Amino acid sequence: MFLRSALAASLGLALASPALAVDQNIEKVNGSITAEAGSRYGQLETVNGSIRVGASARTGSIETVNGGVHVDENARVGGVETVNGAIRVGPGSTLAGNVGTVNGGIFIDRGGAVRGAVETVNGAIGLVDTDVDKGISTVNGDITVGVGSHVRGGIRVEKQPQWLGMGIRRKPRIVIGPQARVDGPLVFERDVVLYVHDSAKTGAITGAQAIRFSTPTPPDKN
Repeated sequence: MFLRSALAASLGLALASPALAVDQNIEKVNGSITAEAGSRYGQLETVNGSIRVGASARTGSIETVNGGVHVDENARVGGVETVNGAIRVGPGSTLAGNVGTVNGGIFIDRGGAVRGAVETVNGAIGLVDTDVDKGISTVNGDITVGVGSHVRGGIRVEKQPQWLGMGIRRKPRIVIGPQARVDGPLVFERDVVLYVHDSAKTGAITGAQAIRFSTPTPPDKN
């Protein structure tokens, strides 16, 4: 979909040198990676392990297969991708590429900016006062475009392939919150429950009927 072939190329790479130079890549097969607060790095890649980026750090792209990614506040990183793991981004951080996971949620906190797309297969997506330049897509995940967020490029919930969890009947819950804005079409290829706040603005909606709400949060049940 959007992830490379499970970072297979990483299997042939040696461990990074302990003596870290500015913008040096860190590449591992087994083990977690920590980018220290306020420091600069190149690409961060591991197969089995989590990745953490400290506050105000600068890195290139971030990739793991089995592990989550946590980016602290005011960091500047490239794209972020994992297969089995969640992605959490702290306030005020900027991500220069796509943000994607297969099995795991994505949360981007207040003041975040994503210059690419935000994508999951099985995992919720949550934004708070965040700008996304190239749209949001999922198959089975809920989506919350929270208060003050701005998504360019629309939203797409893709039809679930037969091989992907046959028998899953739960409808994804899509929320466009107060003062949020989605530029571009909202396309739903499967049944969803769609809530749109009275103060929100969206593009054309296809495949779902919007349920309007005026409270800070939508009803608990459709």
